[in-house]
Parts: sequence; C-alpha cells; structure tokens
Amino acid sequence: MSEFTRPTWEEYFIMLAKLAATRSTCLAFPVGAVIVKNKQVLATGYNGSPSGSAHCTAQGFCYPGLSSCDASKAMPSRAVHAEANAIAQAAKHGISTEGASIYVTLEPCLSCLKLIVSAGIREVFYETAFNSGNNAIVRDSFANEGLVTFKQIQLSEEIAKKAALFLLSPTSVARSEAAATLESRLG
Repeated sequence: MSEFTRPTWEEYFIMLAKLAATRSTCLAFPVGAVIVKNKQVLATGYNGSPSGSAHCTAQGFCYPGLSSCDASKAMPSRAVHAEANAIAQAAKHGISTEGASIYVTLEPCLSCLKLIVSAGIREVFYETAFNSGNNAIVRDSFANEGLVTFKQIQLSEEIAKKAALFLLSPTSVARSEAAATLESRLG
C-alpha cells in the first residue's frame, strides 16, 4: 500500500458516513449519512431515537422487553433515520441542502428518499442496497423524472486498510514516523 494513496472524494465521504454510523443507537441497522455540497460537509446524521428520548442501546431495541425491532408488528420503529437526522440538522442550523449530495451507508428507504428530494438533494451515494420490488419502482421513477441520481459505491480494500491504520495509529506525526508505525502494523 502506498503511503500517499488518497481516497477518492466518494470514498472519503462514504468513510465519513461510516464513522457517523458508529454513533447510531439502533441495535438492528446502524446507518450513517453525510450531506455534502461543493466537496464540503454540510451535516451528518445517524439513526436512533429522537433527541432526548431513551436510546435503544439503553433499553433494548425499540421498546423494553423486545427481542428484536420487528418482534412487535403492532408497534412502529422509534428510530429517526440517518438521512432524516442529517436533513434535520441542516435545517436546525439554517443550512441549505439545495443541490447537495448525500452519502449513506444504506440506500434510503422511500420515506427518506422523499425527504431527500424535497430538501433539494440531487445525488444519493450509498454503500448497501435496500430497495426492491415496488419500492425500487418508485425509487426509479424519481430518477427517471430527473429529481435525483443514485450511485452505489464501495471502498477499495487499499483505502479501507489505510483508514483502519489511521484510526489505530497517531496520524499527526512526522511522515517518516507515521510510515514506520504503519509498516510495523502491516508486519
């Protein structure tokens, strides 16, 4: 691995979305989102209970006593999705998302996709596919109307390894020292 290999912009922003997902309090699907415009981060979000509400990590899934999120068909999920949280953060701070892009670790559900389109976000980059069947038909109709574009992206193994090493080692040290640390970790 070259010490000077840089992630593409797409890889960089999907890594930020993956880092945002580490803050998720959802026990079923940790998801992260990053809204970007002109290569600048506008807002981030992750899925979990609404602000101020008990987290699933504290009480166990969406409601106390459940063995999984879908164990109760009668009770809806309490989670606010990562994309909705990112859009809400932008709105809360008066940041326009018109013409922006969003990077998400999981392809947006239809509810979030409608929020994305309504918020003026025009590009969706995602890591893991989610929609199928009729949901995919609706998603594709938005794309066919020119409202939004979609692109599935994956991190290259080289960039993922470099990111892991950066997370595990000090990065704000002289390049020669960093290279030695990286070499010793690579064995």
